[in-house]
Amino acid sequence: MNKLTLTLVFLRRDGQVLLAMKKRGFGVNRWNGVGGKIEKDETLDRALVRESREEIGVTPVHYEKSADIKFNEYFKGQPTVMHVHVYSCTKWEGKPTESEEMRPKWFDIDSVPYKDMWPDDPFWLPQVLAGDKVVANFTLDKNDKIISHEINTVKQL
Repeated sequence: MNKLTLTLVFLRRDGQVLLAMKKRGFGVNRWNGVGGKIEKDETLDRALVRESREEIGVTPVHYEKSADIKFNEYFKGQPTVMHVHVYSCTKWEGKPTESEEMRPKWFDIDSVPYKDMWPDDPFWLPQVLAGDKVVANFTLDKNDKIISHEINTVKQL
């Protein structure tokens, strides 16, 4: 089984969250945070910063881990475990800017477009946006349908 380690960051300000519309590749036409795969010999922090710069042109400065999620799913048709390290970021350098891959947009916390996001997001993202720390496991079929899930709130990650 393939294994991937990824980062995902959500910029936060004054009751809003920055989501980005994926314009190509894995997750196309879905709103999400920004992030991606960790490259060889790269730390989580470096990957988070690199992906944020590449995808929306910002450099995270103050961020903390908000969730640790494992997805048993299919990636490019192959069974894959995706271990996603999710962060909330409250300070960054630069202005979120559209790239070839992502189109960022601010949303009020009570207006997050869950219907246009990954099917697991409504299960854990509201808790993260409320300030909780979450550990979760999801199993999805080849069509991204959730087969099973477990979510726990923890004191620290």
